[in-house]
Amino acid sequence: MAAIRRDRYQVILIGIDQDGHWRLQEEAQLGRFVEKDGPELAIVPGREEGQLIRLDTQTPIPQPDTAFMIVHGPTGEDGVLQGLLRTIDLPFVGPDVLGSAVSMDKDVAKRLLRQAGLKVARDIVIRSGEASAWSYERVTAELGSPVFVKPANMGSSVGVHKVSRADQFEAAITDAFFYDQKILIEEMITGREVECAVLGNENPKATVVGEIITPEEYSFDAKYENPDTAQLLVPTQVTPEELPRLQSIALQAFRALECEVMARVDMFLTPTGDIYVNEVNTLPGFTDISMYPQLWEASGLGYSDLIERLIELAGERHQARKALKTSFRS
Repeated sequence: MAAIRRDRYQVILIGIDQDGHWRLQEEAQLGRFVEKDGPELAIVPGREEGQLIRLDTQTPIPQPDTAFMIVHGPTGEDGVLQGLLRTIDLPFVGPDVLGSAVSMDKDVAKRLLRQAGLKVARDIVIRSGEASAWSYERVTAELGSPVFVKPANMGSSVGVHKVSRADQFEAAITDAFFYDQKILIEEMITGREVECAVLGNENPKATVVGEIITPEEYSFDAKYENPDTAQLLVPTQVTPEELPRLQSIALQAFRALECEVMARVDMFLTPTGDIYVNEVNTLPGFTDISMYPQLWEASGLGYSDLIERLIELAGERHQARKALKTSFRS
């Protein structure tokens, strides 16, 4: 909010409360749970304007030109919210429905990345009801030890467990299934955790790379409850040969998962020089201390300029899509 140029943009804040109701917000409310006393909004698809209506006054709010989403996790970055915005024909920042959905599903994403010839960690996919067929011994015979247990569709390391002993395995599986009906068990890749920011539509560009250094696994608690446990190096030191390889793989992953506008590609750089794609984050953190804007700052694009460029890219994609035929009439 502080970085958006107010001489060019009028900002309307819409929050989603914990019951899923959309409400108008004031700037002073940012950083807190969305209160249930704000004016509730209804959505009316099919109109040219006035698609968002205040229920208390039965009047539309000013028609937005673009939606800049900061909603993370399921229903926020998995294509659900993107599909709703497509339904009301509202341009939005971030990948479209397909790119958002496949990037969120770690299983599907890895299948596409493998098909594109990119390295990813070996994994075992277990669906709900199949867990009893897998033991720690069977898993580690295939993947080695330790392993990581993850929900297939979740973010911010929620439900993720590093398992190095048999007595940890069942609890990790049980917890991961609280968040999804499909989970992944992945081999551990030993290497540096590096990240690259990508921006663009038809001709995306990649930044320098940053690195996350943590004294422990980068868990939900490490990210949010005790953020001082992690150190972000932006940019980080890589060799002149490694940087273009990392940027090229980031761009290949961006395209393989049908991403547009923006994404952050997280990779492992091993001591032997191999590069593994860990995941592609379609709505990366966006505070002034988050990796995505820091990477662009280090690459010569300031925070306010980055926001403006993202809004432009959202509009360009929207116009290109509107130019396509969506029905056939003889």
